[in-house]
Amino acid sequence: MLRIRYPFAASFALLCLLSAYIGLLPRSNNASPGGNGKNKLPVSTIPSLQPNDKVLHLVTFFLLSLTFYWVLDTTRRRTLHLTIIVCTMCLGIGSELVQALLPNGRSFDPFDVLSNIVGSLCAVSLCTWYHKRMLERRRKARFGNVLNGAGEDVELGGVHSENGDHGGLGPQETGVTMGPLSLEQEVDNWDENAVDNWEEGADDMQTTKTGAEDDGQRTPPNSSGNDGVEDARKILPA
Repeated sequence: MLRIRYPFAASFALLCLLSAYIGLLPRSNNASPGGNGKNKLPVSTIPSLQPNDKVLHLVTFFLLSLTFYWVLDTTRRRTLHLTIIVCTMCLGIGSELVQALLPNGRSFDPFDVLSNIVGSLCAVSLCTWYHKRMLERRRKARFGNVLNGAGEDVELGGVHSENGDHGGLGPQETGVTMGPLSLEQEVDNWDENAVDNWEEGADDMQTTKTGAEDDGQRTPPNSSGNDGVEDARKILPA
């Protein structure tokens, strides 16, 4: 569903009414004040203090295209296409055709059409450039923090806190191990329900090593099976 920006929509509607009043209002010829019937000057119903006609067309369609571009809150490509179709083609060219068909004393002027198109395209170009820049800033603001921290690996301890410490990692995970506990610390941390895992002392290790060496030096009494055969022959009678 398309979202409408109502301030821009109201501004566009007001500019359309004002441009229609200036462009489509019929001209009438009245006698100049203080003159006789022979001296008649054409007096327009439009105020006499107005700029050049071509400049007026250019500024009018610049403002029309500028306000219409921001009426719909949609994608940049769709907004660009709608503005060109509605403002540049329909209003810029169609208004001159309607002006020539109406009996208001105005004729079709191709230079007015050119002024309408130039003013509309200038506004579309400016709005497109600003819209693209706005989307880039919004994209950087949304994904900038993620892209900046993409090179740090959480499993390797790459995430650091503001004070420089490793955030969320214990001493074992950062590669720092605790030293040997003293007797008082072991007594304080001793759990009577835990399974005892006593390590062998230096004396036990030395005794085990000495016993293993003595066993290796002993020679078994029956190193081969021939001694058993000879004993059997001695027992049996000849």
